[in-house]
Amino acid sequence: MKTPDIPRLIELPRIYDPRGNLTFVQNDDEFMPFKIERAYWIYDVPAGAERGSHAHIEALSLIIAAGGSFNVNLFDGAKWWKFTLNRPFEALFVPPGYWRTLDNFSSGSVCLSLTSLPYSEDDYIRDFDAFMRTKAV
Repeated sequence: MKTPDIPRLIELPRIYDPRGNLTFVQNDDEFMPFKIERAYWIYDVPAGAERGSHAHIEALSLIIAAGGSFNVNLFDGAKWWKFTLNRPFEALFVPPGYWRTLDNFSSGSVCLSLTSLPYSEDDYIRDFDAFMRTKAV
């Protein structure tokens, strides 16, 4: 498993079937940039709401629109990226050190996040000014 240091879209494996397609992830896949240690999903997001608004110190993430669509906005301290996720076979790889916000959730959307570490509040930067101070070092 190789770990790139910039955000990028990863196409997940697909099995095509006339009865419905199947997409999967597993820890031994060549395309996986890390071993998955945690999965969580966000759903029932009210119209106009924003989620995320944090950065990770060490955790790597894959963010997937398991249903519907939403935007992922990433900031490295100097440059913003905007990704619109709307395909369940695409995952956005987010390395540590990027501020993230998720917005523009469609009705019924489901955001699936796969991470390289179990939950630890110590891995989060939840204040934007504190995040910017880490970039000034």
